[in-house]
Amino acid sequence: MGEKDHSVRGSAFSVRAFLIGVLLCAFISTATIYSNTIIRGTFMAWSFSNPVALFLLFYLVMANILLGALSKRLALRREELVLIYVMMIVSASLPTFGLVEHLLPMITGVFYFATPENGWAELIHHFVPQWIAPRDEYVVTGFYEGLPQGAAIPWWGWVESLSYWFVFLISLHVVSICMMVMLRRQWVERERLLYPMIHAPLEMVQEGEDGRFSLAPLFRRPMMWVGFALPILVGSLNALHNYYPGVPSVQLSGSLSLMRNMVHIPFTFSFSLIGFSYFISRNLALGIWLFYILTIFEQGIFDVVGISSTEKLGWFSNPRSPYLTHQSIGAMLTFALFTLWKAREHIVDVVRKAFVGDDRVRDDDEIMSYRAAVLGFLGGLAVMLVWLNAAGIPLWVVPLFLTVALLIFLALSRIVSEAGVALVRAPLIAPDFIMASVGPANLGGGGLTGLAYTYPWTADIVTFPMASVANGLKMANEAVPGRKRGLLWGILAAIVVTLLGSFWIMLYLSYKYGGINLHSWFWQTSSLVPMS
Repeated sequence: MGEKDHSVRGSAFSVRAFLIGVLLCAFISTATIYSNTIIRGTFMAWSFSNPVALFLLFYLVMANILLGALSKRLALRREELVLIYVMMIVSASLPTFGLVEHLLPMITGVFYFATPENGWAELIHHFVPQWIAPRDEYVVTGFYEGLPQGAAIPWWGWVESLSYWFVFLISLHVVSICMMVMLRRQWVERERLLYPMIHAPLEMVQEGEDGRFSLAPLFRRPMMWVGFALPILVGSLNALHNYYPGVPSVQLSGSLSLMRNMVHIPFTFSFSLIGFSYFISRNLALGIWLFYILTIFEQGIFDVVGISSTEKLGWFSNPRSPYLTHQSIGAMLTFALFTLWKAREHIVDVVRKAFVGDDRVRDDDEIMSYRAAVLGFLGGLAVMLVWLNAAGIPLWVVPLFLTVALLIFLALSRIVSEAGVALVRAPLIAPDFIMASVGPANLGGGGLTGLAYTYPWTADIVTFPMASVANGLKMANEAVPGRKRGLLWGILAAIVVTLLGSFWIMLYLSYKYGGINLHSWFWQTSSLVPMS
């Protein structure tokens, strides 16, 4: 669409799109946790594909087509739908496995599960900062066991600790946003990464040639509806089978055993993975598959010849094979550093624009100026450094820890952007890397406790906002002409609304039903791992 046409239609983003995005983020923040804990249904926000956002976009597009048939003024423009979708994918990365559903049980588990046998009260409690988690017995016990009928939820017991966490989390996500802004042009325009995960939503929000929002060409293709119906049919059969065993189920996974049962190669038929893989090159797909198979055979050879390690790694890393774990994290960190090395010329341009104001470097098409991005990055890092040091991590360790953590986030975001892998995680998480590199004795009790309190945002990172922001910036680049500064406020609003909504629903459900009666993974397993 030309600039003239766009200027007639007004600004790219509107207040109504912003408000709709906020409402849908509030829905995502509460509904996904309710689904996990009460309904025990499908995990709708546990991977980088963020199925809840795509699901809501589908129904929003259908409703928008009906509105467009009634009045062109009522229908949302493509740019507005992009704003709403980007807000939703950022929101979906936070409530469940991405952060909040881990956070509250993890910070309180050390108090609730303390027993004379494990000695946590004597060994650990005095290292836990007073501000980092509630300690009151009534507050903590009620969170896990529920409150008596009619008792008021002790919101006051959480205000201080969640306020400190809110400051840290906002700083973390501002740093993530700034990093992606500084790398967007390199990834999108210079390296031309594929971003497989944005192709489907872009096709869904496509407009007609006259600018009216009508049924996109994607929805007019019969084969699309065949592909749409097949996973729904299979998923529905398997869901009904769980309630009614007489209904047949479709097995989508299996395994092949080799080398005297030392090697087990799993096979899973994933509809979403097939869809995302359609958009990537065959060489990239082959590389992912080949190195995965080589890793499995390497582990099998180790098992056959008896090569093993006595090193104990954390549960969220790969404790079965420390040798492969260290090999893999070395490769991942090297990959992240090579990514930065390839972008060195662009990064120099960004810094020069930020501090010198070089007119030859453009940043008018970014969601924030390069100066704001660099200052936001440095300011956020400073807040995180002070916060982590106050949590007990030695000051000389914090820079190393933050470097490793952000390099892991960067590598995973790059993998998602380039290969469209919906489920990928780090082989060794940042706190375990620090413990293995520095040694527990050099960290001390306070340092180890401080690292344990980083688990909520570094451990089970199967989704996080940095990767969602990377996809969102590419989507805006493709579908939103002109200035895009309004998208920044949409992303920030999505983060704030989702955090507040997630905190509220977690506390409400926990005190009403008792956390230990909800999802056992979060309240009875994940809550124990950091201190175990």
